[in-house]
Amino acid sequence: MKIAFIGGGNMATALIAGLAKELGAGAQVHVVDPNPEALDKMASQFGASTATAIDAAVASCEVVVLAVKPQQMREVAAALAPHLCAGPLVLSIAAGICSADLARWLGGYGAIVRTMPNTPALIGMGITGMVATNGVSAAQRAAADSVMRAVGKTVWLDSEELIDPVTAVSGSGPAYVFYFLEAMQAAAVEMGLSAEQGKELALATFAGAAELAAQSPESLEVLRQRVTSKGGTTYAAITSMEASGVKPAIIEAMKAAAARGRALGEELGKD
Repeated sequence: MKIAFIGGGNMATALIAGLAKELGAGAQVHVVDPNPEALDKMASQFGASTATAIDAAVASCEVVVLAVKPQQMREVAAALAPHLCAGPLVLSIAAGICSADLARWLGGYGAIVRTMPNTPALIGMGITGMVATNGVSAAQRAAADSVMRAVGKTVWLDSEELIDPVTAVSGSGPAYVFYFLEAMQAAAVEMGLSAEQGKELALATFAGAAELAAQSPESLEVLRQRVTSKGGTTYAAITSMEASGVKPAIIEAMKAAAARGRALGEELGKD
């Protein structure tokens, strides 16, 4: 499978690194980026062919990954449109760009998969929400899945409207985790532990609890209840959080993220 990446930033680099392990041949990857330093890195690390502008090599690829900033997408799509004669899959990892707008900018092109990955993809532990347009074949859907599985898990959606909730849960989710970890570390310091000790304890607890939840057949609620003995220390903490409205505040915050995702899509898709 020949894959072209338009954009050579962090997420593209993570995907190419993951694919290099599977494909075993960097020559199957072509990277387009105006930054010569980024291209040198792709060529030296992965053996990718490179170009500073969209070229004929892109036209021979089965998959074209659009890994540019949302604000650049319209211009990039206009440059890409003449190179889609062979009917490749166009896979977008840009936030906020709706498939309908991208298709319009590509001159009515129909084989598009829109995705929402997250930053743990940088260490091969990401999760990506994905949705395909009607013009995507079963083979192209499988190709898209294999590309994104190179950096973690995938979740296919039945409707593009669900991309915004995915953005709110997992796309923005790592920041929520870091925010909570920051609070745990700050509390540890206020109670006399060092910042290093607080960070180590918080990180190990979060990672261990997440893995326990992943391996357990029990619901998250049951797992929480088993740690929360009435009248105990955990009970005191959870009771304090409930009194402060932590859970509803988190839910409202994630709804705000989803709403902002929808608004961005509308703003970026304006004619």
